[in-house]
Amino acid sequence: MTDEACWAQFHRTGRAIYARLCEAPGRHTGIVAPDQAGWRLLKQRCQASPDLRLRIKVAAPSQLREALLERSRPMLTRFAVGNLHDNRPDCSARNVFWPWQTYSLGMLTVLLPFAVATVPMLALFALHLLLVSFFIACSALRAIAAIARPPVVQMPISLPLSPDLPVYSVLVALYREADVVPDLLVGLGMLQWPRSKIEIKLVCEADDTETITAIRAHPLRACVEVVLVPPSLPRTKPKALSYALPLARGELVVLYDAEDRPHPMQLAEAWRRFEASGRELACLQAPLEIANRRAGLIANMFGFEYAALFRGLLPWLAHNRIMLPLGGTSNHFRREVLDEVGGWDPYNVTEDADLALRLARHGYRCETLSCATREDGPEDLVAWHNQRVRWFKGWIQTWLVHMREPSALASELPLVSFVVTQILFAGMVLSSLLHLVLIAMLLGLAVQVLFDVPMSLWQSYLVAFDVISILLGYGAFLFLGWLVLKPRDRRGFWKLCLFTPVYWTMLSWAAWCALYELWRRPHHWAKTPHRKARAF
Repeated sequence: MTDEACWAQFHRTGRAIYARLCEAPGRHTGIVAPDQAGWRLLKQRCQASPDLRLRIKVAAPSQLREALLERSRPMLTRFAVGNLHDNRPDCSARNVFWPWQTYSLGMLTVLLPFAVATVPMLALFALHLLLVSFFIACSALRAIAAIARPPVVQMPISLPLSPDLPVYSVLVALYREADVVPDLLVGLGMLQWPRSKIEIKLVCEADDTETITAIRAHPLRACVEVVLVPPSLPRTKPKALSYALPLARGELVVLYDAEDRPHPMQLAEAWRRFEASGRELACLQAPLEIANRRAGLIANMFGFEYAALFRGLLPWLAHNRIMLPLGGTSNHFRREVLDEVGGWDPYNVTEDADLALRLARHGYRCETLSCATREDGPEDLVAWHNQRVRWFKGWIQTWLVHMREPSALASELPLVSFVVTQILFAGMVLSSLLHLVLIAMLLGLAVQVLFDVPMSLWQSYLVAFDVISILLGYGAFLFLGWLVLKPRDRRGFWKLCLFTPVYWTMLSWAAWCALYELWRRPHHWAKTPHRKARAF
C-alpha cells in the first residue's frame, strides 16, 4: 500500500478503513474493517459479485489500523520533522539565524566595543536608553491592559444532543509522565462531549516504556488511542504533535498537557464560540489556573504571573483584536486552518507562540475562553528555571524567525499587532536581560556612594531613570495581577510584593542562560517534571 493510500485512510471522516495487500506480483487482496453501514454495503457487493469473497478479507478495525500505522511510521516521521521546513523554510526554526542576521550580529559584536572604546559615555548612554525603552514598553503594555481590561462576561454553556456536532480531537503529548496518568485520564473522562464524536490521542515517545505501561494499566475507553512516536530528532513536543495530527479526524483540535485538568464544559464553550464566529477565528485559548499556589513562594508567584497573563493581558489583546501569544496548552483550533498554516514547528521550543504569530500573519485571530484548565506549577527552583530557560529560548527563536523579513512581517500584521509583537518577544527578553544589569549597576553606584566617590551628572540622571523604570515595571506587573485575582487569592499579597524583585532577578538569570542555550543546543527541550495533582 502506498504512502498516499495510507494517508487517505487516516483522513477518512468515517470509521471504516480499507487496505490492499500485495500477496504476489499482480495479485492483490483487499482488507476491510467495515463499520455498521459498511457491513450492509459489503453484503450487497458480495451478493452481486460472488467471486469478490475470494478477494476480500475482513479484519478487526484495531488490527488493521495498527498495521497501517506500522506501515506509515516513516512517512509520519518525515511529515512531523520536515513538513514546515520543506514547504515554508522561512517560517522554520531549524536554522536559527539567517545570513543577514548572523552578519548583523557579527557587526554588532565588532562595532559596539569600538564605540565603547572611542566614545564610552555616549555609547553606554545610548545603549542604556535603548534597552530601558523596551523595559518601559513592557510595563506600559501591562498598565494599559490593567486600566482598559474588558468586562468579564459569564455566559451559560449548554451542549445540544445533535448528530451534527463535529468530531473533536484531543491531543495530549506525554513524556515521562507515569505519575500523572491516573489524574489525566480522570480529567479527560470528565469532558462533556458525545463519546461517538470525540477521539483522544495520548501521544507518547515509543521508548518511554514507563509512561506507556502506566497508561495501559488502566482500562481505556474506545475513544482513547495511544500514539507511539518513533525516536527521532528533534525530540520535542511539537514534533510529537505533528506526528499525531494526520491521525486525527476531528474538525476541531484541542491540545492538553499531561498535568491538565480542563473544565468539563470547555469543549462545548469552544464549539459555541467557533459556531458564532467566522472562519477568521482560528484558535481559542482557555485560561490556565495554577492549583498549587499554596505550595511555596515560587508556585505562588508562578500562579500570580499566570493570572495576570491569562485573565488580564490575553483577554485585553483578544478584545482589541491584537496578536496574542498562545499558552502551550488548552489551545482549541479549527483543523483546516491549522493545516493551512503548516501546523507546529518541531524545531521551536515555544511552538505555541510561534504558531500564534503565524496565524496572525495569515489573517487569522485568536480569542480567549472563560472555562479554565487547572494545572500545577513548578514548586522548586530547578524545575522553574529549566522551564523558564526554554520559554526565553523559544521566544528568541520565534522573534528571529519572524523578523527574517521585517518588512514582510510589518505588511502582514496591523501596525498595533506589529508593535505588540516586538514588545512581547524582543521586549520581554531584552527587559529580562536588562534587569540583572540594572540591579548590578545600582549596586555598583551604591558602593560608589558608600565610599564617598563623587557621582557625575549623567550618572545621577541614569540612576533616577533606572529606579523609576524598575518601580514602574514592578508596579504594572503587581497591579495587573492584583486586579484579576479573586478576593480569596489576594490574601498574603504583600509576600508577592516583597518577592517580586527576587523573582525578576531569577527571570533575568534564566534569560541569560537561554542565550547560552540558544548557542549551545537551540532545539533542546528541557523536560518539566510533574507530580500527582495536589488539588483536582
